[in-house]
Amino acid sequence: MLRAMQCQSCLPWGSWTQLHRSLPGSRGTRRVYLCAASVPGELGSVPVGLGCVRYQGGSQEHSVQPSSSRHGLSQLRNLASSDAIKKHQKSLSAWFSHQPNEERQFGPSFSLDAVHVDPVIRESSLEEILKPSPDLTIQNQLQQPCSQVISLQNLFDVDACGRQVKNVVLYGTVGTGKSTLIKKMVVDWCHGRLPRFELVIPFSCEDLSHSHASISLRRLITKKYQHLRDVVPMLGTSNLRVLFILNGLERLNLDFRLAGTELCCDPNEPVPPSAIVVNLLRKYLLPEASIIVTMRPSAVRRIPGKYVGRYAEICGFSDTNLQKLYFQMRLSQPGCSGEDSVGSSSGEQENLVEMLSRNLERHNQIAAACFLPSYCWLVCTTLHFLYFTRTVPPSQTLTGIYTSFLRLNFSGEVLDSTDPTNISMMKYVAKTVGKLAYEGVMSRKTCFSEDDLQQCFEVEMKTESELNLLEVFRSDVFRFFLTPCVQPGKEHTFVFTIPAMQEYLAALYVVLGEKKTLAQRVGKELSEVIGKVSEDVAVVLSIISKVLPLRFLPVLFNLLKIFPRYFSRLSGKDRDAIAHTMAEELFKEEDYYNDDVLDQINSSILGVEGPMRHPDEAPDDEVFELFPIFMGGILSRRNRAILEQLGCSIKNLAAFEIAKAMKKTVIRNSRKGLPPSELMDYLFFLHEFQNERFTAEAIRSLRTVNLSSVKMTPLKCSVLASVMGTTCHEVEELNLTSCNLDTSSLRILFPVLLRCKALHLQLNSLGSDACKEIRDLLLHDKCVVSNLRLANNPVGEQGAQYLAEALAGNCSLTYLSLLHTALGDRGTEVIAQHLAKNQHLQELNLGYNSLTDTAALHVVEVAKKHVTLDKVHLYFNDISEDGKRALHSLRMDRDGVRALVFLTAGTDVSEYWSNILNVVQRNLPFWDRERVRQHLALILQDLESSRRQTANPWRKAKFLRVESEVKKMLGKLQHGTL
Repeated sequence: MLRAMQCQSCLPWGSWTQLHRSLPGSRGTRRVYLCAASVPGELGSVPVGLGCVRYQGGSQEHSVQPSSSRHGLSQLRNLASSDAIKKHQKSLSAWFSHQPNEERQFGPSFSLDAVHVDPVIRESSLEEILKPSPDLTIQNQLQQPCSQVISLQNLFDVDACGRQVKNVVLYGTVGTGKSTLIKKMVVDWCHGRLPRFELVIPFSCEDLSHSHASISLRRLITKKYQHLRDVVPMLGTSNLRVLFILNGLERLNLDFRLAGTELCCDPNEPVPPSAIVVNLLRKYLLPEASIIVTMRPSAVRRIPGKYVGRYAEICGFSDTNLQKLYFQMRLSQPGCSGEDSVGSSSGEQENLVEMLSRNLERHNQIAAACFLPSYCWLVCTTLHFLYFTRTVPPSQTLTGIYTSFLRLNFSGEVLDSTDPTNISMMKYVAKTVGKLAYEGVMSRKTCFSEDDLQQCFEVEMKTESELNLLEVFRSDVFRFFLTPCVQPGKEHTFVFTIPAMQEYLAALYVVLGEKKTLAQRVGKELSEVIGKVSEDVAVVLSIISKVLPLRFLPVLFNLLKIFPRYFSRLSGKDRDAIAHTMAEELFKEEDYYNDDVLDQINSSILGVEGPMRHPDEAPDDEVFELFPIFMGGILSRRNRAILEQLGCSIKNLAAFEIAKAMKKTVIRNSRKGLPPSELMDYLFFLHEFQNERFTAEAIRSLRTVNLSSVKMTPLKCSVLASVMGTTCHEVEELNLTSCNLDTSSLRILFPVLLRCKALHLQLNSLGSDACKEIRDLLLHDKCVVSNLRLANNPVGEQGAQYLAEALAGNCSLTYLSLLHTALGDRGTEVIAQHLAKNQHLQELNLGYNSLTDTAALHVVEVAKKHVTLDKVHLYFNDISEDGKRALHSLRMDRDGVRALVFLTAGTDVSEYWSNILNVVQRNLPFWDRERVRQHLALILQDLESSRRQTANPWRKAKFLRVESEVKKMLGKLQHGTL
């Protein structure tokens, strides 16, 4: 009977649609609507209201003999309806084009129209959905959807039997892009790119699930879309082509039995919202309407197959070319870099896209992750955070990105709406997948076998409800977090979709307090029960004690109170354990010399350039340095608020007690000398923790900050500035040697540099623009820099001009190193001219700057007259023999200055010979080796000549020792071993 009813509803509709397609001007949505309802001339002898008689028997009588007054009234109604639909389109477009806060960090250019790649949609069947799935391997995951692909535009085409499809079920696991696809579909209709339908009415099933009061369909539509009140009366009485969109149908508990949901064909009849949905799908209510339903795979069987015209599965980006297209569109947008000048940033964007494409082509694990469009979004967001962050507002943290990512995919999601526990999906994930992640972190493991999964998911299954929840999780959520491994020989093991996700979920598992022993779990339950009962018992005992004054009753009452108090102390110990775990993982000595965590994340996304590892080669030990950082980040107020929305509650008191316990462990351990990369991780941990009072106390204990050789990206500079900005104390030493700094880095770090007494900026390619920033730094009235090292930077003549201006007005600088900074004679002359205005400089290093006699002697002459300057370094310059003799004659007691030019001082060895050779040895990798070899040869000749001139055996021995050091260095230089 039902099939006959479906055929009766489909055949007239199909013929009417074909008739309309043959009419002129039927492509525009609005024009089709007007022609179908109010232009009788084009229909010839066909009555105007013929389209209205398919399901409403009474409407045919009135439309066969239309009067002129009714015709005019119909035109007015149609015009009003057309205007209402325009308003509806405008309203929907504004609503569905609205991007969440997480999208806004990419800039205003990232609209749904600008950046969207349709995922692969594969036509399916109920039999295919219900049959057991094949082994979940990466090959099946990426190759299966290639057959029976169907486009979004063709979902309502006739099926294989030639029947018009009215109901479409669009299903997919979490993260495949169901909601985004529906949003794009609605926006396309609003902009006239979906001409098949004249009216689209979207409903959120989550919204409908919260309403249990009876309501009619027409009232429901006008309640959600008030501007459709002129259109709603036409539903069911005209040939208006309507599409209902029901997004997230798994939120509704639908009962298709007649005993559960009665039949209703009247759109004015108030019934529960679930009954409206059931009757729409039955085609008993508005049978001419088309319906598209989105849901998770586990809920597909809730709709009987006889009510579904087509099943379609969203398969995500199963083609790597779609992944590349998404990254190309997303990372190449003008607003991605967030800078006004896009010259240099556009090149960086292209480089990112190229590196990411190469990593995808290697069939790397990231290709399996980006099978889900949600993870493509996460990859782009993380790259934007790593490369284009110039300042870090408190809300912008790596933990915040991952927490927001989970909110975008799981906000308000209940694992199974039919389960009485109503456990949130994220809470279930934290308890189960979080346990797997934590055990993997503790055992340094990233690949998990079937046995590992059973241990975490099935070992505690005791009830039917728990088993049902597990089945829903396997069907809907499992592939979001775990994916088949792509490494040869490990195809039947699973890894976390993104490596950092394992560490995030492990951190969440620990911070939520899920890591408990059996005694702790039983104790907590008993404590809660006894705590609730004790209040009632107290009242009863107080009454009995007045009637029967027995001595044991107060004792019994106090015993009831003891257990909850004792358990609260145990829970305090549990928070101490969380803080101890955090400190232990944060300062693991075996991780001391790894790359910092931000570089590790960058490598996991973009890959490591260079030769591929041989399959037989032993892998490196797994590193989990993000785990403690995520633990701190999850405790921040903003992330706790988001997790609260996901059903994962972390109380303020618990966060306070953990932070209090961390002061005993984390800050104490941080006072030990940390290697540069580990110190950067610690600073990043403090930034992620977002606790200003705790950070200030931790930073006050750091008097020396050594970040040498850490690649200081704008993000790391921002993190350093943000963390150091929590206090105002002076820093004894900040070492930023070989950190890839540039002018923008100095601008970001400016407030921090002001407070540093010793500042090491060697080997950073700092040119004249950077020297301008350094000038402003040294001229600032709050500057305390006394020791500034700029060796091996291309300062040049223009940079020397800026530094000279800084010297003239600075009052704090006592030591300045300009070793190997390409000053030349002209740059040195500029500095010499401004030295007279300086009253505090004590030592100046101008070595290896191609100085000739004139410039060198001029600097020395100025130094003689300087109040405090007593030492000038001039070694490895182009000074002649006459210049050497003039500089040799300088005496500290007579001239007030000493020039360090040679390893000799007359007929004796210079007391600074070891300093000079150490400088040469440290800087040799960055200097011209041939030129250094020539200088060392000259130094050796000078040493031999001076040794021959002295008769003192003690001095000869000193000369021989220094000569051996120079010969040794020359030998290593010639053999390339230095």
